[in-house]
Amino acid sequence: MPNRLPTTALGAAAAILLALTATVTFAQETAPAPLTDKPPPYDEGLIRISEILGAMHYLRDLCNGGEGSLWRQEMQGLIDAEQADDLRRARFIDAFNRGYDGFKAVYRTCTPAATLAIDRYMGEGERIARDIVARYGRQE
Repeated sequence: MPNRLPTTALGAAAAILLALTATVTFAQETAPAPLTDKPPPYDEGLIRISEILGAMHYLRDLCNGGEGSLWRQEMQGLIDAEQADDLRRARFIDAFNRGYDGFKAVYRTCTPAATLAIDRYMGEGERIARDIVARYGRQE
């Protein structure tokens, strides 16, 4: 069985990247940073997306995705766009590393289960990003 990602997953990859871009963009365009230390209400969703990006960074490379550091760059884009303070930034990075390390501990080769995990994480990341944009995005 070749280590090739199904076409549907590649479409999902494009969709999650677009949704993530929209999420990051709206975060910059919304109201100025709150005066409290309380994180924005969508923070847990972004933490989960960070974890998914870490998993994708490991799994897509393992399954010959040929994307190099794409997922790490997307993570950096999220951090930069959120202009996170040190504590929040550390939470994003910890989640990314947790996603990466969790799959690295289990998978040494691309398996059907790894490919299925990619498909599921793509779908979950896309849903979370879409939900955040729909719920908290700027309304014109």
